[in-house]
Amino acid sequence: MNDSPRDFLVELLETPSPSGYETRGQRVWLDYVEQFADDVRTDAYGNAIAVHEGDPDAPEVVLTGHADEIGFIVRSIDENGFVRPGRIGGSDPSVSRGQHVTIHAADGPVEGVVGQTAIHLREEDDDGPDVSDLWIDVGAESEEEASERLEIGDPITFSSTVSWLSETRLAARGIDNRVGTWAAAEGFREAVEAGTEATVYAVSTVQEEVGVKGAQMVGFDLEPDAVVVVDVGHAVDYPSAPSDKTSGMELGGGPALGRGSTNHPVLFEALRLVADDRELDVQLEALGLGTGTDADGFFTAAGGIPSQVVSVPNRYMHTPVEVIDTDDLESVAALLGAFASSAHEFAPFAVDI
Repeated sequence: MNDSPRDFLVELLETPSPSGYETRGQRVWLDYVEQFADDVRTDAYGNAIAVHEGDPDAPEVVLTGHADEIGFIVRSIDENGFVRPGRIGGSDPSVSRGQHVTIHAADGPVEGVVGQTAIHLREEDDDGPDVSDLWIDVGAESEEEASERLEIGDPITFSSTVSWLSETRLAARGIDNRVGTWAAAEGFREAVEAGTEATVYAVSTVQEEVGVKGAQMVGFDLEPDAVVVVDVGHAVDYPSAPSDKTSGMELGGGPALGRGSTNHPVLFEALRLVADDRELDVQLEALGLGTGTDADGFFTAAGGIPSQVVSVPNRYMHTPVEVIDTDDLESVAALLGAFASSAHEFAPFAVDI
């Protein structure tokens, strides 16, 4: 990975962007894509859109990922100054105890730790906490003292940052789904540099983790001919992984193309043909009951928009230590750029009845 895209990826991952509080991350994304876009804009809720204006007779395609990450929110502060968190998205309380967290308050970050009773004092039948069992210690001795530094509704993220485990293996929180917005931006750049005939939108949506809300807004606004959504999928190539519950995705095997439900058959075949032509390895992912991604928001947002999910294999999803292989990520960007550059060859995107 070249220095500029690598630095962009790291900055995205290190910029907190919990659902409903995405503005800082969206600014990073816009500053990058506006270098090669004809125009950039945002809407009232912070969805970020870059556009390359193509031939009026060519198709309009969207390359997108979601900007938001899971986290917590300050739900209450007790009389002793301990913060009681609530969920933002699908946060997992089982990996939360004993973690450093950052509360993003108006006057600046407030550091804290999620408390954990020492192993010596715990009951043997402790099966793990609910979110209601968690507390965050910010060093305050009273509700009044804590309230001078933070307030109800402040977002909270884990304090973990980017670790390069090897030359291509990257660990971080929020990989789900800053890697999708990175791929949308890089695929967009590659399509622009290739001189695509299509009008191409790169989109970084908000609030996917709380119900694909941003995708519904953007799909209604743009009404494109096709949407390719980049998100993460479950890599199960690690000890004790429940491989019988997924399609057996692995790191380094290339991006996964979703099949079933929301995924559009014509788009699926187009992406597979493009991957074959560019000699890009791909995996397949069965998604028969919905995708759980922004594609589920896009495809019915404006009467039926052909939509397709491309997944980046990801270990340990919704933990502070998600792991990907950047070779897979670069392949996603190459696939998106090649598809957008040849979209006119596959349009119109409609099933043949």
